[in-house]
Formats: sequence, structure tokens, C-alpha cells
Amino acid sequence: MKIFLLALLVVFAYAVPATKPRFHRGLHKIVGGTEAKTGEFPYQISFQFVIWGTGYHFCGGSIYDENFVITAGHCVYDEDYYNPQSFQIVAGEHNFEEDDGTEQVVEVVQLILHEDFDPESLVNDIALLRLGRPLRMNDFVSGIDLETSSVEGDCVVSGWGDLHEAGGPSPSILMKVIVPIVSDDQCRGSYGRDRILDSMICAGGDGERDSCLGDSGGPLACHGRLAGVVSWGRGCARPGYPGVYTEVSYFADWIRSHAV
Repeated sequence: MKIFLLALLVVFAYAVPATKPRFHRGLHKIVGGTEAKTGEFPYQISFQFVIWGTGYHFCGGSIYDENFVITAGHCVYDEDYYNPQSFQIVAGEHNFEEDDGTEQVVEVVQLILHEDFDPESLVNDIALLRLGRPLRMNDFVSGIDLETSSVEGDCVVSGWGDLHEAGGPSPSILMKVIVPIVSDDQCRGSYGRDRILDSMICAGGDGERDSCLGDSGGPLACHGRLAGVVSWGRGCARPGYPGVYTEVSYFADWIRSHAV
């Protein structure tokens, strides 16, 4: 079953804020992390499906500028369902269960999927969301610069995804976790040489820290820049299997040319 439709089925089945998976995982979350501080990640958004006037979280995303959000291609892909009027984003969100007073709810008017996105391999797993009105930039809502070169060391991934792989609870408060960048060679040793392309970046793999269901499309930030978009992986926080992210530096030109 398609990833997108799976997420919608979860929404209807439970009628609570749903989360969406990286790849064929189902829905995504942060594993082994801690609660973020209010305003710590002003570029983080909640990408929501709207049912009868209520928004349900299923993916994350990152603010590029006041008019565009970056997310994963698999968060918007479905050959049978492609209606942007059914989506909204919430910027400045922190706690789903409280009115933080910093939220901005904006409708999505266009889904811009990478033209070479492959839903099976998740190659070119990136998309843009054009917003119906400009975001008001402030301390709680702001864009993040794009990484344009390779990165090393520790990075941070954030989101409202599940807290562990086996059907764990989804937090109401934004979570974060520090994950180390893994070399392409090491990542290919885990998943296979043909599976990990130059347009992907891997992080984690220690069996303790990872993104997970509901974090899809969200940011992997390295040294204050957007280096990755949560894409896929084998399970969540499984030893020897790092999370796989769309490498933003590979798509920087594509983002700039389409976010106009």
C-alpha cells in the first residue's frame, strides 16, 4: 500500500494527530531524544491533513522562506490523490495540546514534487509546499539556510514522531535528538551499494538515537543549516542501520529554482 494512503488510513482509524513514516516504516518519530525548548527550532513545521476542518499531523517540514516549506517527496506523493486544498502547515508549533500563542496555521496551495521522485526507491525524495499566504517571521517562525557542501560530525533532527519503533506513543511536544553523520561507505555497508546514492546522507545507527514515524519530511540540521530531510530507514534506531535523509546540498539548486 502506498505510504501516503497508509498515513490517511491511520488518520481515519484513530482520529488523533497522525504521523507518517520514513519510507515503508509506517509513521515516524524521534527515538532517544529530549523535549525541545519553545522556539528552539523556529524553522520546524507540522504538515497536516485536514479532515472536516481539523488538522492531523503526518509529516514534518522546514521553512525555506515566508512562502515555501521543504518536505519529503513521499509526504505529498500519490498518483490518485493530489489536492493541496486538503493540507495545511502549522509554523511556530511546540505543544499540540496547548495554545502556545506562537502558532501560524497556513493553507497549502501547491505541492511541488521533484519530477524524478521514485516512490519505490525514494530517490529524489524532496518536495516544496507553496503557502497560501506569507508567514510572519519572528523569533518562533523563521527560515533555515540550505547546506551547500558535505557535512561531518553531530547534527540534530527534530519532530513529533513516535518515541520508539514498536507502535510507541507520539509526543505532543516537539522532540529533538543529536545524531552523528555516517559516511556513505558505512551506510552502503548497511543497506547495500545500490541503495544509498550520492543524493542521500545517513546519520545515527547506534541503536539508541534516530528519527522515526511522523518525522518524515522534517529537518536534519547541521551547524545551523538544513543538511537533510527525513526520508527512510530500516526500523527506528536499529543497531547498524542509520537513518537515511535526502541530502539538501544535492538539491539546493532545485529548491532555489522552484521556490519562486
